[in-house]
Amino acid sequence: MIKNISNFREESLNYHSQFPSGKIQITPTKKYSSQRDLSLAYSPGVAEPCKEIARSSIEVYKYTSKGNLVAVITNGSAVLGLGDIGALASKPVMEGKALLFKIFSGIDVFDIEIDESDPEKFIETVKAIAPTFGGINLEDIKAPEAFEIERRLKKELNIPVMHDDQHGTAIISGAALLNAITYVGKKIDGIKMVVNGAGAAAISCARIYKKLGVKPENILMFDSKGLLHTSRKDLNQEKKEFSVNTYPIKKLEQAINNADIFIGLSIGGILTPNMLKSMAPNPIVFAMANPDPEIDYNLAIKVRSDVIIATGRSDYPNQVNNVLGFPYIFRGALDVHANVINDEMKLAAVHAIASLAKEPVPEQVNIVYNKKNISFGKEYIIPKPFDNRLITRVAPAVAKAAMDSGVARNPILDWEIYQEKLLDRMGYESKMLRMIQNRARTNPKKVVFCNGEEYDILKSVQILHEEGIVSIPIVLGNEDRINRLINENNLDLELKIIDPEKEENIKKVENFAQILWKRRNRKGLTLYDSKIRMRTNDHFGAMMVDQGKADAVITGYSRSFSLSLRPMLEVIGKANSVQKTAGMMILLTKRGPLFLADTAVILDPTSQELARIALMASNVVKNFDIEPRIAMLSFQNFSSDSKTSYKVSQTVAFLHKKYPDLIVDGEVQPDFALNEFLLSRKFPFSKLVKKRANIFIFPNLESGNLTYKFIRGLGDVQTIGPVMLGMRKPAHVMQMQSSIEEIVNLTTLAVIDAQIRQN
Repeated sequence: MIKNISNFREESLNYHSQFPSGKIQITPTKKYSSQRDLSLAYSPGVAEPCKEIARSSIEVYKYTSKGNLVAVITNGSAVLGLGDIGALASKPVMEGKALLFKIFSGIDVFDIEIDESDPEKFIETVKAIAPTFGGINLEDIKAPEAFEIERRLKKELNIPVMHDDQHGTAIISGAALLNAITYVGKKIDGIKMVVNGAGAAAISCARIYKKLGVKPENILMFDSKGLLHTSRKDLNQEKKEFSVNTYPIKKLEQAINNADIFIGLSIGGILTPNMLKSMAPNPIVFAMANPDPEIDYNLAIKVRSDVIIATGRSDYPNQVNNVLGFPYIFRGALDVHANVINDEMKLAAVHAIASLAKEPVPEQVNIVYNKKNISFGKEYIIPKPFDNRLITRVAPAVAKAAMDSGVARNPILDWEIYQEKLLDRMGYESKMLRMIQNRARTNPKKVVFCNGEEYDILKSVQILHEEGIVSIPIVLGNEDRINRLINENNLDLELKIIDPEKEENIKKVENFAQILWKRRNRKGLTLYDSKIRMRTNDHFGAMMVDQGKADAVITGYSRSFSLSLRPMLEVIGKANSVQKTAGMMILLTKRGPLFLADTAVILDPTSQELARIALMASNVVKNFDIEPRIAMLSFQNFSSDSKTSYKVSQTVAFLHKKYPDLIVDGEVQPDFALNEFLLSRKFPFSKLVKKRANIFIFPNLESGNLTYKFIRGLGDVQTIGPVMLGMRKPAHVMQMQSSIEEIVNLTTLAVIDAQIRQN
């Protein structure tokens, strides 16, 4: 929750203005390093695909990016929450929509803001630029003009066009409606529905509900002036479609009496508790006004225990979120070169989304939402946005509907290969981060930061607290210096500052020192030395976790890794079954997360220690509901004629014998481990054939650390870590001078570490 709107405003402006400005950019997809590359990309080589397209226009999909390019187009006349702010001011919103397309479905987007309020001129402009694109997503255009603009463009263009404000909400809520009705055991053709709101989204929702089986005469729709009734003279063509003449009802509270379903696309708080009480048994309420629903979720379930409620908010169950639909609908339409998004395709999306909610939920989704077993029911009638299966269910359903309805020009022949390609298109690097952040928020923890006198630490603490990842941040250091940093940088922080050097903390220091001395007095530690150590931030912070005063400790920003690790080992120590701890880095890549170990602790591990590192890393990876696939790395492939490669081969032999079901192999070079097809051609016997490795165990610290530092230095891949393996309690040591992003990411994993141990 955002505590300081002023600071958040400043941070948002900084986020958008950092170089390069905005949220999207164009990246080349072909080689361009040599003169020959450039001559192929442009003159004279570019003439050849031009000729092919001139001969047959369908070839444009083969030789250009048209087939994976969507235009997000608006005139800024109805921007959600902001109204008619104009074309230019709407650009950040359209860039945001472009970002969602890319990260959820791999679709490239040009955002286009057209400074034109006249529908006819707007339509002509869009038609003129349409040849560039494989599809057009209309966005934030006010009604009733939006209806005519979409109708005309769908009719006059031969590419998919969809106004997501209308159809996205309709499709997602339609799926929720089918499942809610199924759950309560009612029949869709017999339900009575009240719709409050008569804008573009409400009209589109009601239309799709009719196609799903709701009888038109059973829909009562209200706008700001009351019931849409045939006696009214102020109704446009779209509203007339839902005007009724059989009901002498004028007010919402009359219509809602004994209604089965309330659909809200209007304003917050309009559905009162008394109205909800008057509804039929097992009422269904979709309160989709944002940010304030037509009735608060907690109030609704308090008033009626039998209510099924969905909202547009992510902090309540059953979020009607358009991101469940539009990325995958366009994905399926583009992949078959559809010339339209028709009703058959939209209904296919509805049924695919609805069906997915009835299937067993992957453990990964349970973990993200901190649930033991999410299953179909009152609080789960639509899938969660973090469900990876959406792209492989909705996109194929849409593509198949396009083929069956005769609007596909590039039919899919092998659906299994198609599903594999869909998974490859997803933005795994950002998806992994969103998943772990969402999981951490479900049960935030008390974290102590040892390097409290650093701006980057304090800024990270602010972000972590605002994001609901850390419940009580504790920073250690000189209180005056910390407060001065906070004031100088206008940070809005709710934290606890502890200075172990301060007189008021002497009793705590002495108590902690006694505990440490009793543990280590036979290892040469005197009580005097113990007191000295407990006045340092690292020892004090570690002891806070050891004694249950905090859930996790983060250190390492100001000192070398080895110096920061030593107090953690002295105070907290290794887990009972662990002989040596290790460090693991997580790389967030386009192909998914990769786990590298040991990159931090054991200088030259023995064969037995390599096996333990592999098993510890495997256990961590399993906690993310990812199948561990381990490559034991060496500078040789399956050849043990050196000391290093022999050590690795011994490790693999042990793991194969002791853990036959574990997917692990080596000794293997990194390039082969990263390329399962190359591996299969050269070494078809390997357990990693057709099993892309995701855990990489290095033969020694030097190779692991150098590799990680090299990748980190490139700056092209996000990193998290090092994550400490084998500690008795959550204690993690960051790299010296880590970035704010790296601190936030490591702390997020530390919170999850604490959650897992608690469970």
